[in-house]
Amino acid sequence: MAWFLGLGSVGLVLLLLALVFDGILEGLFDGLGGGLGGGLDGFLSLPVIAGFVSAVGFTGAIATGATGAGPGIATLTGLLVGALVAWLTWRFSRALLRDGAAPAPRSEDLTGTSGAVVTAIPAGGYGEVLLYLGGQPVKYAAKAASPVARGAEVWVESVLSPTSVAVRPVER
Repeated sequence: MAWFLGLGSVGLVLLLLALVFDGILEGLFDGLGGGLGGGLDGFLSLPVIAGFVSAVGFTGAIATGATGAGPGIATLTGLLVGALVAWLTWRFSRALLRDGAAPAPRSEDLTGTSGAVVTAIPAGGYGEVLLYLGGQPVKYAAKAASPVARGAEVWVESVLSPTSVAVRPVER
């Protein structure tokens, strides 16, 4: 049972290394066997290996301690659960990597959004509005055809430049 617990602990240390060094150790597998790591497309990544080793160790320890199974049955059980954990880790990491395909927000995306006036806008002049771009508050210079008081809600009609917009007051 001590061997299994040691194996599980080694897997946790590998996982900690994967978190701390974040991809530095991944390059070790790229040169292994003429690109074997790259050929398996992340299946030999450190988190996958760490999950496999931890699952083998801790499942073997649980099988030995809880059911009194011998080392052969405990090892076989650990290998099956370890393979499942490795596969789930690999699938989860691939899903996370695919998630980054969304385009970055641009100033042009502000057209048609609402915001609040921070500095009053005089007729034909500039004031300031607070808008949300990509979920983040951003202050823009704003121009309006008619005067708009501080605190009023406005709609963005167009983007004049990367730092200024044309707005109109919201009428309710």
